Amino acid sequence: MTPLATGRPLGRDLLLTGLALIVTVAAAAQPVPPDGRGATALAPAPGPGASATVVATGAGPRDAATPTDPASREAFLRTARIAEVRGVKVGVTGTRRATLQDDTVTHDASIQLIDQALPRFQSASRIELNFRDYWGYNVAAYRLAVRLALDNVPVSVARRFRGEPAAFTWWVDEVLMDERTRQARQVAPPDGADWNAQIHVQRVFDELIANTDRNQGNLLIDRHWKLWLIDHSRAFRLNTGLRTPATIRRCDRALLAAMKALTREAVDAELGDVLTGMERDALMARRDALIAHVEALGPAALYDRTRE
Repeated sequence: MTPLATGRPLGRDLLLTGLALIVTVAAAAQPVPPDGRGATALAPAPGPGASATVVATGAGPRDAATPTDPASREAFLRTARIAEVRGVKVGVTGTRRATLQDDTVTHDASIQLIDQALPRFQSASRIELNFRDYWGYNVAAYRLAVRLALDNVPVSVARRFRGEPAAFTWWVDEVLMDERTRQARQVAPPDGADWNAQIHVQRVFDELIANTDRNQGNLLIDRHWKLWLIDHSRAFRLNTGLRTPATIRRCDRALLAAMKALTREAVDAELGDVLTGMERDALMARRDALIAHVEALGPAALYDRTRE
């Protein structure tokens, strides 16, 4: 990967001088519902914070010319001309929604430029030291998901916008609702076992990337009841242990195998331009902790999910 100059603010240095520390000031965890293969739908493990995020609800049907493979979507996001840019109604990170076009395809993308480092950040539920909100974590989350053979994180690429480095992320198609809306309306998934399997993947992935801002607004459900994980700008913290191990009760067998196969060399090659060395160190340490945790649960914790 070719590094993209970021022009990081001075607060970035704080991240390089020590491990990030997250101090919980209000318990944000909720009881984990009954687990297993039954039809009872699991609620996602909540993040300790709740920054407003972009919700891509209302996305229309996908055009026949729209590329479906990740490589083609990456190329489109990197090269398509920007036809229109507007703000979004939700969010605190200045995310923009843009319409991109090439000779055959028109599709929307979110553009995120946030790169904010603070020595101390306080939300309604927590205090975080050496805080960072960074567009590059969206790109890192997507690349890592691809490496793990996951297809539930939208394509995200590094590209400049008006001279500034940014993440251009594919706007999710055919969204029915977000998880907040589903729970508020008490909508039951049509296949409870498959839904639970997707939630288990979400929980493992969020532990792996140390996502401190998973909330119901950044879990999108498309018309096929596929769960999409969006907005990872507050992930990849420097903690080396698991934040909420009690929520990791089952694991997709293929995901566990992919985590075991993940090497530091691959992480350096794929993520070296968007994550620091310390962030990559922490990622690999959490990988080891996750594998140990899942294996300690025993063979009954593993399952095989049929992929489309």
